[in-house]
Amino acid sequence: MKSIILAGGVGTRLWPLSREYYPKQFIQLDGPSLFQQTVERATRLSGSDEIYIVTNEIHRYLVRNQIEELGYTIADDHLLAEPAGKNTLPAIAWAMQRIRTNSPRATAVVFPSDHLLGEPAIDQIRAAEPLAKKNLVTFGIRPASPHTGYGYIRPGRRLTVGSVVDEFREKPDEKTASEYVKKGYLWNSGIFLLSTDSFFRELKKYRPELYKAFTGDAPVNYADLEPVSIDYGLLEHSKNVAVVALEAAWSDLGTFKALYDVDQHDQDGNVGKAEFLSACNNFVHAPGKHVGLIGVRDLVVVDTADALLVCDTAQAEKVKELVGRFNKQGLDVTKFHQKVHRPWGSYTVLEDTPFYKIKRVTVKPRQKLSLQLHHHRSEHWIVVSGTAEVVLNTETRLLHQGESTFVRSGMRHRLKNPGVIPLEVIEVQLGEYLKEDDIVRFEDDYGRD
Repeated sequence: MKSIILAGGVGTRLWPLSREYYPKQFIQLDGPSLFQQTVERATRLSGSDEIYIVTNEIHRYLVRNQIEELGYTIADDHLLAEPAGKNTLPAIAWAMQRIRTNSPRATAVVFPSDHLLGEPAIDQIRAAEPLAKKNLVTFGIRPASPHTGYGYIRPGRRLTVGSVVDEFREKPDEKTASEYVKKGYLWNSGIFLLSTDSFFRELKKYRPELYKAFTGDAPVNYADLEPVSIDYGLLEHSKNVAVVALEAAWSDLGTFKALYDVDQHDQDGNVGKAEFLSACNNFVHAPGKHVGLIGVRDLVVVDTADALLVCDTAQAEKVKELVGRFNKQGLDVTKFHQKVHRPWGSYTVLEDTPFYKIKRVTVKPRQKLSLQLHHHRSEHWIVVSGTAEVVLNTETRLLHQGESTFVRSGMRHRLKNPGVIPLEVIEVQLGEYLKEDDIVRFEDDYGRD
């Protein structure tokens, strides 16, 4: 069995922990991220070299870094980076076509990268593999409550394993959700089991334009593909869909309320490191801060280096709406954390003003930034640890700890770590425009424009 991990996302639902360039599946709160947990889960069903990952182009190297932290590697043709998000059906079709190229008749389980899933699910997924020979298989979850944030599946005629799907239902209102629960509907988990034969047979029948795009001779023009989910685009039309109810703990962790529900509570229902006085049912995440809550209940308090969220737990689903308001103001706080990961390492913004910005830049051993220039800013570099190889126009020289250099605006420059330990540089940017898009790249080891 192969595994496909869908690792897209725009980082809106758990802001400020998640950002556009660091969505929730990559957040490492108290250990491995949800993405890393999903990779480990996939290795229970597939070899580590049988895992295919679909992600956004901007997350390609974040995926690689987190896989390497687990001690695995991923081949270039197993890491599929979308130039633009097109929802789940194009992403799955791309991965299934890549699998079919390598293994013409194979079965693949499709995992979202940002869910919690209990260990018993592994054996249940494995047991459903014969069902995928003729059917598109989806996995459902028995509802713990009449939740309005999930789609629902109505099981029909029983099969040896699972049931025929009678219908899919979109996210309901609370009254309808209660009726669904009483009638035995399942939550739609977003986990699927697909054989290459069945998948492409059904895709050809119901989405011929997508079938042609991924099986034709011409290269796929991904930007022109219609965004569509596998549920709406394929499963709701096919007559050969089965559902298996997973008897395992599950959560999509789509809101802070969901995080609160799965975490450990104190005797008053509070979650997090804080002092609670006459306070109950609160969720607090504020690493490095001393936090006290007095006389309040049902609050979410999330503090990061550059943003603070306080909301009623019952309205945590509105965080996405709040992020939309910040986006309209053009604020980078929805895109980046103060620490931003890059393929060569990372940088942390220490101070940000309209006319200067201070960063701590960390370059991994043997890695280098692109050969680049900036039109609107100059930069001072000060080496605080390690050795830097610096290119300034046609000149190349080494800088050691305590040494510095100045990069004028318009000057071609490059920073490289030639050593075997991380290079740490303090970068002071000066100028009237300090956004990250003021960059012209001439050479780049990572294929970025």
